[in-house]
Amino acid sequence: MTAKREYGLVLLIGAVGAVAVLLAVRQQWARAVFTQPKPLPPQVVNVSGSDLVPLAGALAIAALACLAAVIATKGVLRRIAGVLLALFGAGTGAAIMTSVTTATVLSVAASKVASPESAAISGAAGSTTSGSGGSGGFVVSGSVGQAVMTGTPWHVAVLLGALLIFVAGLATALRGPDWPVMSARYDAPGAQDAHKQERSRALDAATMWESLNGGEDPTDDPAQVSAADQPARQATDSAGDARAQ
Repeated sequence: MTAKREYGLVLLIGAVGAVAVLLAVRQQWARAVFTQPKPLPPQVVNVSGSDLVPLAGALAIAALACLAAVIATKGVLRRIAGVLLALFGAGTGAAIMTSVTTATVLSVAASKVASPESAAISGAAGSTTSGSGGSGGFVVSGSVGQAVMTGTPWHVAVLLGALLIFVAGLATALRGPDWPVMSARYDAPGAQDAHKQERSRALDAATMWESLNGGEDPTDDPAQVSAADQPARQATDSAGDARAQ
């Protein structure tokens, strides 16, 4: 695989991972059911991935910014962007693994309801038992409330997205300096001037070699050379006129 294709593939992998995380955390991940005193009906609160792990979405946005930095940089700066990208991917996976718990679901749901009864329920979730629920999820019941985990597929999607971000960052840190860079016309004005000076020096060197190959001294001043040759040209012209007469 060429460096250009590898470059494009890594950028695509990182972008897909970040977008997957952003889409997955917007979905419903859990449902908290609070049992209220009779005759009040149970209160159901839906909890999304961003409610449970707000850090995951923030790190995914930071990963997209890092991918833009990978495009705009080169050399050591591109390696640094790759290291940051890998750290963002690892942080996203760690946040998902440690933050999605029954206690977190009940606490977040209680804060969304913002009622004294819900706060008491979230604090009473220490004694739990496990059971089975529908839709491929599982139910963890407490003394007065229960949390139904319905977002297992989205949970897995975030972990896969985090892995893709990490792989893209690792590849950038290891191989980034060998990949193509932006054209000089996108550089800062100072960098553009440096490129122009380098091109001017290269052209001067090429012109000098052409002059040497033609038997000319490239260090001579063209005006001085012309003035020095003028008497010889006048003598040649006079001789030609004498012959013609």
